[in-house]
Parts: sequence; C-alpha cells; structure tokens
Amino acid sequence: MKSVVVKRILSTVKSTDSYIDRDYNMNLYRGCTHGCIYCDSRSACYHIDDFDEVKVKANALDILERELKSKRKCGIIATGSMSDPYNPFEKKQCVTREALKLIDKYGFGVSITTKSSLISRDTDLFKSISSHSPVDIRLTITTPYDELASKIEPLAPHSSQRFSALERLSSSGAYTGIFITPVLPFITDKTEDILKLVDLGHECGVRNIVCIPGMTLRDGNREYYYEVLDSVFPGIKEKYISTFRNRYICASDNANEINSEFAKRCEEHGILYKFKEINSEIRSLFKVKQLELF
Repeated sequence: MKSVVVKRILSTVKSTDSYIDRDYNMNLYRGCTHGCIYCDSRSACYHIDDFDEVKVKANALDILERELKSKRKCGIIATGSMSDPYNPFEKKQCVTREALKLIDKYGFGVSITTKSSLISRDTDLFKSISSHSPVDIRLTITTPYDELASKIEPLAPHSSQRFSALERLSSSGAYTGIFITPVLPFITDKTEDILKLVDLGHECGVRNIVCIPGMTLRDGNREYYYEVLDSVFPGIKEKYISTFRNRYICASDNANEINSEFAKRCEEHGILYKFKEINSEIRSLFKVKQLELF
C-alpha cells in the first residue's frame, strides 16, 4: 500500500472539553475506505486529497516509539479521529497492533474509536494494557439496521458485526462503549431506533453510550453528502437545504425528545451517558499512578 511521510505520530491534547478524555492523539493511517456518506474528514479545511484511499504513515512505529520514550507524562492515547485504525489493510499490515504493543510497553493507556469488527483481534493486548492503564474501546454504530447501514456506511462492517465485536470484547473484560453519532436528520433520527441501539448495547455489555442527535456539514463534505443523498435518498436533500441552509450544526428537530428518552433508557440499563461521568470512570481505570519524570 502507499505511504505518506510524516514527522510525528503523537500530538498533545490541550483542550479538556472533548467527549473523549485523552492526553495524546495518534493516527497511524491517513484516509479511510468505509465510504461513510456523512464523514466530516472530507471537509475542505483538512486538506486531505484522495480521502477514500488509505495510506500508512511511513516509519510510524519507529517514530511512535521514539515519542513514547521522550514523554514526561504517561497518559491516554486516542486513535480513530481522522482515520479508522482498523481499516481493511490493518488485518495484514498490523500497524495498529504493533502500536498497541508499544503503548503497553511504555505504560500508556489507549482510547480507540472504530467502525470495524477487526478490533476484537487485539483482545490480548487490551488485557495487557488494562493491567496498568485505561483501555477505552468505542464502536460507532449509527443504526440498528444492516440494510440502512449499508447505504450510509457502504464499505464498513454491518451494524450486527460491530455489535458482535462489542459482545466479544465485553465478555473478555474490556471497557466498551458506543458512539451514536452522527444522527442523520430525516434518516437515522427516529427515537425508537436510538433506543433500540441502547438496548442492543446493553445486551452486549457496554459501559457507556454517547448520542449526539444531529450532524455537522461544511464545505467539502456538504457537497459530497448532498450528491449521495440524491442517489440513495431521493427528496431528502431538499429537506436539508430548506431546513438548514448552510449551517454547520444540523440538529434533528426531535433532538430534545431523543435526549430525554435516551437518558431514561441508559439509566434503566445502568449505562453511563454523560461525558463527565464517562471520562471520570475511564480515568479511574489507572491501576498505577501516572509517572511524572522531572
């Protein structure tokens, strides 16, 4: 596969207002093959050409080990924000797997966001890392229906495959969660469907679920999204244009109802859903005090 030259793999996170609690960001690949019609990473502001082509970052593991050695503070490394760490090439390349070995070796924790069922391959490494640091695994699942998932995420594993992966991971003792985001107005924002996702997550043993009823659109991904809507969901584009015009945040018109019923269902199942509570629990997973080297 093609590679891209980079100078660093880790970036330090300064903001504390994210719904993923982490100290560092890591992306080992560039681009994604899931083909999600709504993906924000297609936005022009990111300047990513050929986004649908996955490229591995050259010498990523060598760079990562050098950076891990130099860090004065152990913490949580998040991956999956701009490229799925478990893309189809990872099955053979094993770059993410080898990175996890380094994260374990140097005493860091990890937070992974993915749409791929391949993540259950690395259960052994998650067990090892969790002996000293947090392991936070979250699968993005936007609809309980495989047929609908194949339309909005055409090349990603079906929703049922992701739930199966969550069940395997949870059964192994891993700390798991679900991102129900984005929630696409007029397409995936039926309250009963959101609640079905919560119920399925509960059956799989997840500890937390985050739901944000709406999506974002900006230059680049808006044009792509509208083009696909015309072919896959005829008539929906016009609803978006009349409702949202050129807004960045496109919230579902039933967002208040979704939020209220979602919270009730999570509480019934004992599932965390508030960012602060989720992040607090993840931080509590540290088995040893974070090292501060002076």
